[in-house]
Amino acid sequence: MDDDWLARQFEEHRPRLRAVATRLLGSGSEADDAVQEAWLRLSRTDPGSVENLGGWLTTVVGRIALNMLRSRSTRREDPLDDAPGGDRPADVPDPADTAVLADSVGMALVVVLETLTPAERLAFVLHDLFDVPFDEIAAVVDRSPAAARQLASRARRRVQGQSPDGPTDDARRREVVTAFLAASQGGDFAGLVALLDPDAVMRADAATVAMGAPAEIRGAEAVAAIFSRGARAARLALVDDVAQVVWMYRGQPKVVFAFSITGGTVTAIDQIGDPELLGDVEVTLLKS
Repeated sequence: MDDDWLARQFEEHRPRLRAVATRLLGSGSEADDAVQEAWLRLSRTDPGSVENLGGWLTTVVGRIALNMLRSRSTRREDPLDDAPGGDRPADVPDPADTAVLADSVGMALVVVLETLTPAERLAFVLHDLFDVPFDEIAAVVDRSPAAARQLASRARRRVQGQSPDGPTDDARRREVVTAFLAASQGGDFAGLVALLDPDAVMRADAATVAMGAPAEIRGAEAVAAIFSRGARAARLALVDDVAQVVWMYRGQPKVVFAFSITGGTVTAIDQIGDPELLGDVEVTLLKS
């Protein structure tokens, strides 16, 4: 097998690998880095020892993405007990159905994935969106197949809006986001703290970090301190029909501030600036 043959085989798998990496990392540029690293690893491997090239590459990209996610921050992961069961329990939806759900929620999926631990995120994306068996996922996350199945199940409930606290209705959500933006633009520190959960977190994707934003800030007062400096350029908007805050530049969304709200309280704000992701969202500006 010569290098040209191996390169052609890899290029056939590149679109799927990039799709996997983009879903896992939420960043087109990071996805490209992960795929390139997978090619480097393949080029150092004897192709004859790989029985299923597509599966091998997907597993490698998963491992690379998992390491990249873990390096972003040190999120605590609670241990999961192994549980008995088959590879696909009866209550688990078909991957094709879940993929349709994921595509339909657009930006909302990106936000939800950011709230998951790296292992949960990988298990859900690989299994539910790309139909990778739990046996292979287990090897990536260094868990048993049963534990990997539990990781995917926990993530799936979050994606499907089955939070124990229940979803926030559209009207209440818009009210909270509007109040938060008004407090920010008015420099109302106390008002911002009142709207934030005590353990609220603000996260930034790689593109927004490159603009100068901190990767992560935790705690209501720390998050409020950032926003109370004023957000004159921020606008209230519907992003894929969900009330959010956006920073517009020359008529185009530059950063989306995606709010996670539970019971009328802001629990997380994700700053999303990846051009590829923003290019796929529909933004409708609203009056504050």
